[in-house]
Amino acid sequence: MDKFTDLEKILNVKFKKKSLLKQALTHRSYLNENPDFSLGHNERLEFLGDAVLEIIVTEHLFDNFPDTPEGELTNWRASLVNSKMLYKVAREIKIEDLMLLSKGESKDRKSKARQYILANAVEAIIGAIYLDQGIKVASQFVQNFIISNLKEILDKKLYLDSKSKFQERAQEKVGITPRYRVLSESGPDHEKSFEIGAFLGEEMVSTGKGLSKQEAETEAARIALQKKGWDK
Repeated sequence: MDKFTDLEKILNVKFKKKSLLKQALTHRSYLNENPDFSLGHNERLEFLGDAVLEIIVTEHLFDNFPDTPEGELTNWRASLVNSKMLYKVAREIKIEDLMLLSKGESKDRKSKARQYILANAVEAIIGAIYLDQGIKVASQFVQNFIISNLKEILDKKLYLDSKSKFQERAQEKVGITPRYRVLSESGPDHEKSFEIGAFLGEEMVSTGKGLSKQEAETEAARIALQKKGWDK
């Protein structure tokens, strides 16, 4: 476990149960090639970390922006917890070379799939910190590495992604909030591809594809904006 000591220093967390940190960096594909590995993969920790991250960010926004409508807060939160931000954090805390991956996944360093693996691992780390140290230490990590990006997001209006723009335009033009529905999904668990439809009421305006539901929804929203002429 020595190789994780530097990571603990970067995280500013000294784990009581170091196996939690190791599990957070264990991808499902590694277990396929190492069935006798003593720990599980990181997907349950990712599930927990996703919820912990969302409540910490939500509480911060709720407490610090009392006059901001919930719609705007939702957009700000989405910009803080999305896979692009989490991938940025993964690079900052230097976890790529610590990930336990299959031989095939280890070679595939530049793909979008690798970015999602690393983003998901950050959520798993948050889950591991929460289990090992509690909400206060998990909150400190989220403050240091994620919420610290909020000023730049607000200054540069980075929260206005295609989904946000489509929602704003749809509510303004037709008084409807867009909905998204998974039309199909394919591929192995560790590299699924999703096709998602963007709907205004019962009308399916567009479809989008991506390696995550969020990416597919964003693509569907971008195409919908173009089709409706609302992208100007």
